[in-house]
Amino acid sequence: MDKDRIKGAADQAKGTVKKVVGKAIGDQKMQTEGTINKLTGKVESAVGGAKDTLRDTVNKAAK
Repeated sequence: MDKDRIKGAADQAKGTVKKVVGKAIGDQKMQTEGTINKLTGKVESAVGGAKDTLRDTVNKAAK
């Protein structure tokens, strides 16, 4: 598993927490930051997935 996928999952979790806490305390800025963190995490996860796929393809081709 690529490190980008791990970081992406962590950022998504952080974003979810920030969004929920921001909503609970009425902090729009924190909610927005949470949404941004979640989106960033999704992109990082997608990049990590693409790297994993590419690496697997190259490894299979090399055999």
